[in-house]
Amino acid sequence: MQSGNYSNVKSETNSNPIMLADYPRAIVHVDGDAFFASVEQALAPSLRGRPVVTGLERGIIAAASYEARAIGIGRGIPLTKAKAMCPNLVILPSDYETYALYSKHMFDIMRTYTPEVEEYSIDEGFADITGMRRVFRSSYEEIAKRMQSDIHRQLGITVSVGLSLTKTLAKLCSKFRKPSGFTAVPGRFIHILLQKTPVEKVWGFGPQTSALLRKLGVNTAFDFTNRPEYWAEKLLGKPGRDIWHELRGNSIWKVNIEAKSKQATIIKSRTFVPASANRDMVHAELLANAEEAFAKARRLRLRPRTIGIVLRRQDFTHDGAEAKIDRAMISAEEAAPLIRRLFDTVFQEGALYRATMIVLGKLETAENEQLDLFENRPRIEAIRRLALAAEGINRRYRPDAVIPATLLFLKNEPESDRRIAPPRRAHAPADPRSQRRLAIPSMTLAC
Repeated sequence: MQSGNYSNVKSETNSNPIMLADYPRAIVHVDGDAFFASVEQALAPSLRGRPVVTGLERGIIAAASYEARAIGIGRGIPLTKAKAMCPNLVILPSDYETYALYSKHMFDIMRTYTPEVEEYSIDEGFADITGMRRVFRSSYEEIAKRMQSDIHRQLGITVSVGLSLTKTLAKLCSKFRKPSGFTAVPGRFIHILLQKTPVEKVWGFGPQTSALLRKLGVNTAFDFTNRPEYWAEKLLGKPGRDIWHELRGNSIWKVNIEAKSKQATIIKSRTFVPASANRDMVHAELLANAEEAFAKARRLRLRPRTIGIVLRRQDFTHDGAEAKIDRAMISAEEAAPLIRRLFDTVFQEGALYRATMIVLGKLETAENEQLDLFENRPRIEAIRRLALAAEGINRRYRPDAVIPATLLFLKNEPESDRRIAPPRRAHAPADPRSQRRLAIPSMTLAC
């Protein structure tokens, strides 16, 4: 494990340092190292040390282990190109359910050290450990290292950890040494970290903002904090002022322990092999996405006010269309006529398509539905009852016990290794009704 503390590092410039107390607040940032690939290596120890990627079902790399990255293979590269670069590359289908279970366990471990934990994404989060030294009778550095060690010991994956005064500084620290790195920067040494950080690496600065700052002579985070506060606010508004304070050790963005309850969109996408120019086939793939998207919306008690579609061709170019709906819908059957109209405006005869996507946007709670005086309410309610009944049957028996007739076109779809299920599913019971899911990850034990 790489570890670092700036207490023994000398400043590289003669600028006046930013003088602060060591830890007015102690914020930890935990960042998973090649998280999806690391989980696969934890599940199958024989994969450790080998170049591993996930994304078999998509045709492009979704995640790559550090062994794969070392030879130039990274996210977004087509699998055919990656295989040509490394014939021994291990290509696996993505198993998002297992990744989510590992993520949940990782955050549970963090909560054993403090209740203030923010789940920022599936593979990274923040923890506020301010004041916990007295509880654990340890320094903040020791607490953060124990957190990192517990995650590695219990889950078999590595994470990089940063410790500093604010969320922005902690995130810079965790990125400073990867993989399996540890960097702690107390208040009296943050100026050294800022001197080593290009503006492009600052959380919140995109490519356009970074280019603007460099044109103005701001090349590092330290250059930015040396400018006056009013200058940062005038140039970049409130976000720029907040970043200026965060980089100087003044905590503006608090660790948010509340779960993200409001979901802006629901997106479902399917990739199929070989690519197809068959109108009915591509439309059926799109409707299959719609069925999954609306099922998720019903589980979350949400309804969309916009529907968008995307059709992606074999050369990775794509076209899309979106439409507003005057009433919230709860089932793909309700939305099918609109989806068909959008599909007809986008589909090009003779083009080879490899993927479809459905996007449900402007989601609102199910209780907020507005009724239209002139709509055919009995027909709407009948369609909804039909959709809910079919969902109940599928849940009781099997996922495809009752499907729309349009999806029968998928029965003729050729088999492909892109549809290989994750290895974990090979151990599932044959009868779906006998499955009972546990909120713990699957483990491989070596005796």
